[in-house]
Amino acid sequence: MVLEQIQQVNDIKNIDPKDYGVLAEEIRQFLIDKVSQTGGHLASNLGVVELTIALHLVMDFPKDQLVWDVGHQSYTHKLLSGRKEEFDGLRKYGGMSGFPKRRESSCDCFGTGHSSTALSAALGIVNGKWLNKDDSLVAAVVGDGALTGGMAFEALNNAASLKRNFLIVLNDNEMSISRNVGGMSRYLTKMRAGSRYNDLKNGVVNTLNKIPGGDNVIRGLKKAKSSIKQIIVPGMLFENMGITYLGPVDGHNIEEMVSIFKEAIHLPHPVLVHVITKKGKGYPYAEKFPARFHGVEPFDSMTGKPLNQKKTVTYTDLVSKKLVELGSERKNLAAITAAMADGTGLKAFRRHFPERFFDVGIAEEHAVTFAAGLAAAGFHPFVAIYSSFLQRGYDQMIHDVCIQNLPVTFLIDRAGIVGGDGETHQGIFDLSYLSHIPNMHVMAPKNGWELQQMIEFSADVSFPMAIRYPRGEAYTGLEEFKEPICFGKSEILYKEKEIALIAAGNMVKLAEQVRKLLKEQGHYVTLVNARFVKPLDEELLDRLIPTHSCIVTMEENVLNGGFGEHVLRYLNSRNYKQAFLPIAIPNMYIEHGSLDILMQENGFEAGKIVRRIQEKMAE
Repeated sequence: MVLEQIQQVNDIKNIDPKDYGVLAEEIRQFLIDKVSQTGGHLASNLGVVELTIALHLVMDFPKDQLVWDVGHQSYTHKLLSGRKEEFDGLRKYGGMSGFPKRRESSCDCFGTGHSSTALSAALGIVNGKWLNKDDSLVAAVVGDGALTGGMAFEALNNAASLKRNFLIVLNDNEMSISRNVGGMSRYLTKMRAGSRYNDLKNGVVNTLNKIPGGDNVIRGLKKAKSSIKQIIVPGMLFENMGITYLGPVDGHNIEEMVSIFKEAIHLPHPVLVHVITKKGKGYPYAEKFPARFHGVEPFDSMTGKPLNQKKTVTYTDLVSKKLVELGSERKNLAAITAAMADGTGLKAFRRHFPERFFDVGIAEEHAVTFAAGLAAAGFHPFVAIYSSFLQRGYDQMIHDVCIQNLPVTFLIDRAGIVGGDGETHQGIFDLSYLSHIPNMHVMAPKNGWELQQMIEFSADVSFPMAIRYPRGEAYTGLEEFKEPICFGKSEILYKEKEIALIAAGNMVKLAEQVRKLLKEQGHYVTLVNARFVKPLDEELLDRLIPTHSCIVTMEENVLNGGFGEHVLRYLNSRNYKQAFLPIAIPNMYIEHGSLDILMQENGFEAGKIVRRIQEKMAE
């Protein structure tokens, strides 16, 4: 096997060029075999195999540095940099990350996980190298979808003033940018990238500068050239920003890409090479259903079907159903997504109410302010975004939604620990940053029924609301407790004395298990479903203080700034002197791994919590 010859970084340079195609196919089969066992991002990685090979042939790692936007398409890069043996542990606890990680390899120069960041990071690296008098190469691979994010254009605008080489590879898998391929385009690319063309152009300019009135001729030529290029050259958007555009080039033709990359890296300014790839390339199921094979759980590589085909109703499914129901009843209800209609459950709403559905692209900041504008125009928008991605819209939530107290509801999917994607995707900060914003109100449901009730409740309010819920199967337990939602009020599930467990969201399920163990030991235990993280149910706390010697809060959020700290602050104001124990995530980033392992490692296990309560009461 050709792939066996890749044992460490830069080994690819020893591969016979006639074997590049074989290597690409072996890499694809390797990725299909491994990802089918571990789960991970498949379609995006299959699409950039040849592109990654070409970059590794041109660049010298780790001296040269490559930044991947988002980073979930870096599997081939990991293979070619000598990490083949680590793929059995892909996305597993203690194993290899599915994203670039600086601590994992010197060939991963910058950690990424969110979209539209690579150009800014790479531009910073370029300037850092220049200050250190280091002329090694820096390249960034950015997807066409990532260019819907404003941060990418901020970086492009900044890059235009750069007076040294910076290679930008636009990986266009035909999802956002129109395909523009043809003989004229290829001819112009080769001509404009070639050294003879650039030498001739510079020679003409130098000669005209020596002739009286030559500067006027130069200006006239440039004006005429720009007019012609507007008609026949693709990528004028980048050219007008001051970045040389080359392409499109076939992203599955290694020879063509190596040729154009070698030309591009010798130009003394930023160059964007437009590469056309096919998402899911080489695996029929991924080619046909690229979205389905974007991020996958373990599957049968022969059939493409998930190994676990158990049909479950997820929290996202319930959001989808409820929004369609409310959309039929309320003509002022709108739904907004940031390029995640399927992932956030808005696909059905889009089908039923296309005129009130808005996909703004990978632009969470814009999504929030856009929602504020809709609300100001008399609509009630529901903005569905993953918890970790909503962090990008923090300023907009304050400045555009909450200062104006507009009726925008945020549906925060994937809140809490999410598993295999690791630090950049864990939704463990939302309670902290949301609960400190004036005019923002925050809810968390104990089960699927309550989530739907909260969505309906929020549709009637005239101020900002946030509902956070976890990834995966909706909990159906505790459905005998169906007290109507009342603003700012908790739900008492079991009322006793001695120990009070106050749990937020999906922690109510775990709190019930903790209560059972404590009851077996002879304790009296009150169990409260917080429902509202903000506003805090102070009236309830006043009732608990005289009769309980230990108050325990439970939340799937970091300790700092979370629900527990809000409760503690109020208890201190009431001079509560008894035991208080906050159960929360330690103030740290959480690595990748299975959800069960990560929950146990962070103390979310009934037996461990009972022991902590006992220790606290014994102090």
